[in-house]
Amino acid sequence: MPRMHREEHRTERIGWLRAAVLGANDGIVSTASLVVGVAAASTGRSEVLVAGVAGLVAGAMSMAAGEYVSVSSQADTEQADLTRERSELATISESELDELTSIYEGRGLDPALARQVAEQLTAKDALAAHARDELGISEITTARPVQAALASAATFATGAALPLLVVLLTPDALLVYAVSITSLIFLALLGILAARAGGAPVLKAALRVTFWGALAMALTAAVGALFGTVV
Repeated sequence: MPRMHREEHRTERIGWLRAAVLGANDGIVSTASLVVGVAAASTGRSEVLVAGVAGLVAGAMSMAAGEYVSVSSQADTEQADLTRERSELATISESELDELTSIYEGRGLDPALARQVAEQLTAKDALAAHARDELGISEITTARPVQAALASAATFATGAALPLLVVLLTPDALLVYAVSITSLIFLALLGILAARAGGAPVLKAALRVTFWGALAMALTAAVGALFGTVV
């Protein structure tokens, strides 16, 4: 008997990976932009740190709340669809079987085989079959609000801490340049790590996050320098 093995697919990481990359990226970009804008306004180091720490805390909480609310909405929609499907299976089971059969026919099975597959999958777990093949809901893609919220908050805080560490280690006169350059390096590394984890092209991912990070910091620095106030 052939030996079975479990294949690991990158789509299994899609839920936490999306939230983690978004959190870390926002943490670096928003905090670095805030620090650069405040420093460009000729503010002292202590004010820069206070603004940065406040941005870290507020951003992490905002990311957690935003991810939880948005992913919970997705979970609510999935549950509503499953409830409706469960009701239809109980009341119009034959129509549901026909619907599943047509789905498999559309994927290339001949009518007789499609019917046989639909009947066997319905006999095993009708709701699971319809959730997967009709609604596109599976264990891999199902919404996990708490996981997304925790991943976003933790990675945001981690990303935001990097520019603040640079502030602590850099002379006041070099703050804007040091934070800008190191943050772009952090963003490029984040893009590379995310691309490797997700199996995407490394260079494209690194350039994408670096470009938008540079744009955000440049605009914020311009505002700080123009108005000379804390932004």
